[in-house]
Amino acid sequence: MSIRKKIADSEAVLNWVARRIASYIRMVNRNTNWRRIGYEELDQLAEQGEPVIVVLWHQRLAQSPYFFPLDKGRICSITSAARAGSMVGRVQKLFGMDTIAMSSRKRHVALSREVLGKIKQGISIGIAADGPRGPERVSSTVPLVWARTSGKRVFGITYSARHGREAGTWDHLLMPRPWRNEGVFLCREWTDPVPRKATEEQIETLRLSLEQHMNDITAEADRMMGRKPWTKGA
Repeated sequence: MSIRKKIADSEAVLNWVARRIASYIRMVNRNTNWRRIGYEELDQLAEQGEPVIVVLWHQRLAQSPYFFPLDKGRICSITSAARAGSMVGRVQKLFGMDTIAMSSRKRHVALSREVLGKIKQGISIGIAADGPRGPERVSSTVPLVWARTSGKRVFGITYSARHGREAGTWDHLLMPRPWRNEGVFLCREWTDPVPRKATEEQIETLRLSLEQHMNDITAEADRMMGRKPWTKGA
């Protein structure tokens, strides 16, 4: 094994990196004047111990530890078992979130069983609908499958910041400036019903609806902060 790989796989190194990333996220949160919009229903459900499914875009992961009211309820984040996804999980655990790692070796049935087990315990589920590798802003059907099976409500959550830049990653990850900033967290329920015996055509229609919902609320948050909303292919 090469020295580089030993370092990359070192638990001590990985934990150090996770702590540094968490410090950046906390600094952004602390030094940003945030508005929190549309959370009334979600806050109430969390306080009642009623789990929900939270959907976000991968591009807005940088402030995801603050998306859900952790002072009122618990949430489990679905991450990738790959190195980048594993780091996301390490960071989110530092904020008190549960995590489940997806992997190519884990069957969808096994993953769904874990997720539904969490929901039965009263734990909400969070997932980046276009993760872990994209394409950017193309929703998977996974949140729909879990909503259909569990019957739980689905909330889209996003954020935007006035000052920040987009990383050169596949998702164009938004990295807010960690000082003297202004930002908004925006939460809105996706209300389309998911039939228990939905056809493939219905699932595709619902997938596109959820995708549009996430794009709409993210564009709304960006406009509030004076950012140019995302356009496909731009």
